[in-house]
Amino acid sequence: AGLWTVFTLGGVGSKPTPQLEQCSPLANQSLLLLLVLANLTDAPDTPNPYRQAIMSFKNTQDSTAFSSSNPHAFQINFNSLYTALCEQQKSDQATLLLYMLLHQNGNVRTYVLARTDIENLV
Repeated sequence: AGLWTVFTLGGVGSKPTPQLEQCSPLANQSLLLLLVLANLTDAPDTPNPYRQAIMSFKNTQDSTAFSSSNPHAFQINFNSLYTALCEQQKSDQATLLLYMLLHQNGNVRTYVLARTDIENLV
């Protein structure tokens, strides 16, 4: 539940408010923590589990079977994630998360490229 709050940026879009008040302080700090943890360097013998999780999560609406071979794998609703990222593009943290997801997670990249309303993100 906490990770979902981070990825949806604290439930943005529930009520229209100014940009600075749109994201809760806890969601903002959680997003910053997630970015820091995901960008820690890998040790030679142990890869960064946060980066592995960011690189491998899948869409809950994906029709293919969810394999649990990766211990860090999880599923998230990409539509909610996409909507939250579109609404928060004035935030540096959200833009950095989007950049990281597009470059490191092929599932997110494929989903975003398949969207017909990509102008909302741009």
